[in-house]
Amino acid sequence: MSLLWPGEERAGDLFSEGAYLAAMVRVEEAWLAAAVSSGIAPEEARTPLADLVSADDVPVLAEGAEGGGNPVIGLVKLLRGRLDGEAARWLHKGLTSQDVVDTALVLCLRDVLDRVEGELASQAAALVGLAREHRATVMAGRTLTQHAVPITFGLKAATWLSGLTDAVEGLRHARTSLPAQVGGAAGTLAAVVELARLRGLADPVAAAQAAVSATANALDLVPRTPWHTNRAPLTAAADALVTTADTWGRIATDVTLMTRPEIGELSEPAGAGRGGSSTMPHKSNPVLSVLIRRHALAAPSLASTLHTAAASYVDERPDGAWHVEWETLQTLARRSAVAASQTSELLAGLRVDAARMRATAEAAGADLLAEQRSLTEFVGDGPSTSSGHRVLSGSEAASGLAANSLEFSLGAADALIDTTIARAHETWKTEL
Repeated sequence: MSLLWPGEERAGDLFSEGAYLAAMVRVEEAWLAAAVSSGIAPEEARTPLADLVSADDVPVLAEGAEGGGNPVIGLVKLLRGRLDGEAARWLHKGLTSQDVVDTALVLCLRDVLDRVEGELASQAAALVGLAREHRATVMAGRTLTQHAVPITFGLKAATWLSGLTDAVEGLRHARTSLPAQVGGAAGTLAAVVELARLRGLADPVAAAQAAVSATANALDLVPRTPWHTNRAPLTAAADALVTTADTWGRIATDVTLMTRPEIGELSEPAGAGRGGSSTMPHKSNPVLSVLIRRHALAAPSLASTLHTAAASYVDERPDGAWHVEWETLQTLARRSAVAASQTSELLAGLRVDAARMRATAEAAGADLLAEQRSLTEFVGDGPSTSSGHRVLSGSEAASGLAANSLEFSLGAADALIDTTIARAHETWKTEL
């Protein structure tokens, strides 16, 4: 929990210190098993490691991490002290600290991406429902903060949905591209190859590469060449999370505007103690939207830090540019999980005042229909179109405006809603 980031507890154990420690241990265990399966290490070295550590070990490892600049050195010492025989001898052999740190980061990041994708599916379902329910709910469209032309709230919900669909596509690509990191001291696998040679394997290089692939497969990650100084896997995931935050922020900003008392077209779901004020008991603040916007405003700078670090890498293994990534990525990931949960709650319980929307639009009717009247004057008593349909005369169009008022100017709103929903169905491969 955090006093300075309300709602932080929604992230639970995702990318927590304890989760990260467990991820590092998973990497060490997967590598040990891969070394055995590829013939580099003896069968006796294979052993489960997960039960050897717990969250209680975090404080000691954290305190000791300063000495070597990362937590892996202390972790390896701790594990070897709790192992014996071949497992203790072969633990971590062929790896370097960055291999463990990076792969553990990826494992924790993957869990967050999975959570966020699940939340996006819930949000998409809520927006499909709103788009369908309110496809005929007329409201004032606004551009540059001013009344423009009539739209429907269903179209606005569909526009939000389109942003979510864009976001999930980028998120999935980042998720399925996450790689394991195994390169050894300078990214050459030299120690692994030498161990394979000393074990008498016929093709030490092939054995080393097999161990890398086996490690990645065991962790359900993509096997690839070492990316010690190529940080695209992490910046791509960060960018996907920021794009998602952008979409949530755009929704939350609309909601905060439309919940203003002088507009009153939307209201957030009610909740115990939700939206109160310490000094003004009459207030009902749109707290969920405010907190979602907070994340949308803060997320880009975190991704910027990761890009700055990526551009600052040197040599075959980096200095401080690598170190700045860890907490930055953790912060972005956990906050994304929080905002995802808040957005799901917001959309699932969003209350729409269709009557207020209609009343506002009708009160602004002359302004909202100005474009249609201008087009009517432009067309006049024109000839038939190329398709054979006669163009409405000015008097006929004006009569239509009077009869149908705001609905006359909704254009292709219905078709746009249907197209957006169809794309969402195709993207999520399910009926939303």
